[in-house]
Amino acid sequence: MEIDQDRALVQVYEGTSGINLKGTSSRFLGKPLELGVSEAMIGRVFDGLGQPIDGGPEIIPEELRDINGTPMNPVSRNYPDEFIQTGVSVIDGLNTLVRGQKLPIFSASGMPHNNLAAQIARQAKVLGQDSKFAIVFAALGITFEESQYFIDDFNEHGSIDQSVLFINLANDPAIERISTPKMALTCAEYLAFEKGMHVLVIMTDMTNYAEALREVSAARKEVPGRRGYPGYLYTDLAGIYERAGRIKGREGSITQIPILTMPEDDITHPIPDLTGYITEGQIIISRELHKASIAPPLDVTPSLSRLKDKGIGEGKTREDHANTMNQIYAAYTSGIQSRELATILGESALSDTDKAFMRFADEFEKRYVGQGFYTNRSITETLDLGWELLAMLPRYELKRIDDKLIDKYLGPADSKANEEVVEELEVIEEDLVIEDEEER
Repeated sequence: MEIDQDRALVQVYEGTSGINLKGTSSRFLGKPLELGVSEAMIGRVFDGLGQPIDGGPEIIPEELRDINGTPMNPVSRNYPDEFIQTGVSVIDGLNTLVRGQKLPIFSASGMPHNNLAAQIARQAKVLGQDSKFAIVFAALGITFEESQYFIDDFNEHGSIDQSVLFINLANDPAIERISTPKMALTCAEYLAFEKGMHVLVIMTDMTNYAEALREVSAARKEVPGRRGYPGYLYTDLAGIYERAGRIKGREGSITQIPILTMPEDDITHPIPDLTGYITEGQIIISRELHKASIAPPLDVTPSLSRLKDKGIGEGKTREDHANTMNQIYAAYTSGIQSRELATILGESALSDTDKAFMRFADEFEKRYVGQGFYTNRSITETLDLGWELLAMLPRYELKRIDDKLIDKYLGPADSKANEEVVEELEVIEEDLVIEDEEER
């Protein structure tokens, strides 16, 4: 932890009971912490230091790698632009994840982010690719119950066959918690860039990692920064998140989904705040939707994937994806506004269009967002469901979708219905003219 002339301050990973101070010595190996990597790690469970804890044999490593990794040269990076299907409609349809992206999930205490993490690990896959796909799952500072939930879920649904698990429990040393995500990413880099796999790295909970970093920083008597976290928290987090990406000339890739709980539901807290600066968007879990028994309770309006436009469209998902995505966002926002107006003025004060938007928002939350933790929707099913919900709205309100796409997915326009709409608008216009004349 610290070197002062001929003295070194060392923190022991585990307890010091049973150690005789006089008869104990230590020796520096002249190298950082390393992980022995091998393709045989797939299907295995390890602790935060890379030791097997599933009762299986020791891994015979093909090579030893420094867990701190090396920065990826920006010039050698490939731009992320290939769609990854998670099976979760809110992510696939509205906040698309692309290969090589880092897209965090902002949760809060008591929210079901562990269920969502397990769901993504079960369902995620790259469409239209013959390359192998792997999940590297890192759990940081979790309880024994949570650890058993993840292991049982991976085994029960067979996702363990394509996964590598690194589990650090809450009673493990804080210094080990700092090494756990680096262990996971070292394994992911080997599988991606040496074995040509598409690797999805899921890390939960990054808040526990930052807390461990603050604890070690305080033990070293470093000058604290915001809320007691070390001043290098941003640099440290960037060193983890920036290990995601694609490299030119290499088949594999690393995509990251870090999950963190916002202390006191505060999105301006240093951990989510700095994470948002480094990553390409965020998926936010809503406490209000969770109280309404909607699962997964993903908040659509503040969520964002900055690379979603690069991974959708014809040849990647479907030609109507961008249009329907923008229309659903606009319609849901209008529905929320109509719901608020109904609360203040009463539903009778709303126009027929406002009522349609309000019904759309209710059905959208129940059917589109609230798909449950064990429903795996393909991107085609997600897009078709979006059209079903948009059909609830008047056709003239679908202003963000090309008319050819509307005719293709909703059928040709009903000329009689259009005439009725025109007549209704003409009547409204006449009434307004009469009102203006009366006022004059």
